[in-house]
Amino acid sequence: MLREVARVLADDFKKRVVIVDTSNEIAGDGDIPHPAIGHARRMQVTTPARQHAVMIEAVENHMPEVIVIDEIGTELEAQAARTIAERGVQLVGTAHGNTLENLMMNPTLADLIGGIESVTISDEEARRRGTQKSILERRAPPTFDIVVEIQAREKVAIHPDVGEAVDTTLRGQAAATEIRWLDEEGNVKQEKSAPVSVPRKTPDGRPPLRESGLRRLYLFGVNRGRLEQVAKDMRVRLEIVSSLNEADLLVTSKQYYRRRPQKVRDAEAVNLPIYVLKGNTPPQMRQLLHSVYPTEGAERVEQPDSLQVALAEAEEAASLVKGGEKGVELSPQSAYIRRLQHLIAERHDLSSHSLGKDPERRVKIFREG
Repeated sequence: MLREVARVLADDFKKRVVIVDTSNEIAGDGDIPHPAIGHARRMQVTTPARQHAVMIEAVENHMPEVIVIDEIGTELEAQAARTIAERGVQLVGTAHGNTLENLMMNPTLADLIGGIESVTISDEEARRRGTQKSILERRAPPTFDIVVEIQAREKVAIHPDVGEAVDTTLRGQAAATEIRWLDEEGNVKQEKSAPVSVPRKTPDGRPPLRESGLRRLYLFGVNRGRLEQVAKDMRVRLEIVSSLNEADLLVTSKQYYRRRPQKVRDAEAVNLPIYVLKGNTPPQMRQLLHSVYPTEGAERVEQPDSLQVALAEAEEAASLVKGGEKGVELSPQSAYIRRLQHLIAERHDLSSHSLGKDPERRVKIFREG
């Protein structure tokens, strides 16, 4: 694919193309370059440690319009790529990673997409955004304007505006992408996906819960049919939605949660509550439903909403600690409700931890130091 890019730019667009060929993988290691690169020229690299130096040499001595680089893998090479891009030379390079998020999380290569840094915003701005005061932002303009994810031999995903894609991802949303692939007849097909917005927190920073408690569940990696059968046996009325926008709770399994998929990251970015099942088993599902629906049938309507009571208790404890109390222990709650109480403590810039053993396990909210 990289050879063909070099050939098209050199032969069809008549550009001066220089290939920085680190391991002679693109143009071959013989005296005559591989014919697949067309009229593109190559610069062989004696040792991989000198690749960044050869990249700069190519710009300074050969006046290229395009430089093609195979596998940018070190911080020096990333810096050299930025230098080349800022000198007005078109740059085509490859870097290892499955998705754009892999580059964002890679400290060595993050500069290719602008770099990621932690910044502190004002209380007013944090309330407006519905986030914490410490957030992640893009540090600089990206070295590459476009990122192409090679998903398969004949299928790619394109981010036409890398800066916008990175900013959107850091805001906890899924960036819009364009998928292109070859069908069985060799025709190019394309499909554009619209950005997927995820629910934000309310202005006061709380997770967006309905007054009647949690009802709408979004399942990810959970057997829906089995959960519905368990709910039917327990006489619990479920409302399962197909979008995070409509959900009050994301339910996933431990196996999926460990992989840190995009849906989980989207939910965590906006503090959407997440319930992690240890396994797709009926006992685990019954425990989930007991946590979300503490009582059953008509009795559930008559009983006070235990979730709202628990959250109100956490809010009151946070106020007491901020008012001078050393620490406040809350009433014992399920793992799911404790997670929400920890979020409330975090929103108030307080510390918290769980203590005790089930069914008496509870949260303590306190101030460090």
